[in-house]
Amino acid sequence: MRLVFGLVLIAGVALAGGAVYMARDYIAQYQDQLARERQATKDALANVKSVPTVGVIVTNRAMKYGEPLVKDDVRIVNWPEDAIPEGSFVDMAILFPEDANGERFVLRAVEKDEALMKVKVTKPGQAAGLVSQIEKGMRAFAISVDVSSGVSGFLRPGDSVDVYWTGSVSREFEGGGGEITRLIQTNIELIAVDQIAGSDVTGATIARTVTVAATPEQIAALAQAQNTGQLSLALVGVQDDTVATAVEVDQRKLLNLKESAPAPAPVAEKVCTVNTRRGGEIVKTQIPCTN
Repeated sequence: MRLVFGLVLIAGVALAGGAVYMARDYIAQYQDQLARERQATKDALANVKSVPTVGVIVTNRAMKYGEPLVKDDVRIVNWPEDAIPEGSFVDMAILFPEDANGERFVLRAVEKDEALMKVKVTKPGQAAGLVSQIEKGMRAFAISVDVSSGVSGFLRPGDSVDVYWTGSVSREFEGGGGEITRLIQTNIELIAVDQIAGSDVTGATIARTVTVAATPEQIAALAQAQNTGQLSLALVGVQDDTVATAVEVDQRKLLNLKESAPAPAPVAEKVCTVNTRRGGEIVKTQIPCTN
């Protein structure tokens, strides 16, 4: 009995020793692998070049058109130097100058942590009205629209449209006569829809007027066209960079009609007569005509 107990004890000690040996070997291998991975990470980090950054002013919260901009609404974050959006503010002294005559206002909707750019805010002391969105040399002009001529209410400030004129042309002009539709202006920018000048418009709204930014020459053409016919707008796609050519359609072109040949002029019937003198009177007598 004691012999059996001794054999079991010896076997247990042997198994325990083997398990300890195997565990120590596994732990050693794991530590070695971990050390190699740490060294590889250090080598990789050592080979990575540091990216130069610049402090860029971003917004602390989402802001809508017309909101005043104050210092609590912005902060400075590090931005990769070669990826800074054009026109971004990088200096608080420029964004909020000490000699400012008033506050800045948001011109376009901005999201939280978005880089603040010059095109999205007014100048200090300038209101967020329509005047602040008209570029130098341009003028604002209102066009009356409805659900059919205004692209079913899907127009928003910042969109571009082509303008078509439909009306009658006098016959005294070459090619005149009848009603025609002609493309008169292309890629005209909308700066307001009704009294909404901000671009953060959700959903479709049936507008009564849209305001466009155009040169004085373009406005003169639009005013003449609006007073002599009907204007219709065609929405231009965001990625559409094609240049529209002259477009004109009349009823003949629309229906593929050809001008009918003019009716032949009536031929007068030839009448042959002979004159006969009867005393002092000459009498005409009709006779058959011969060749």
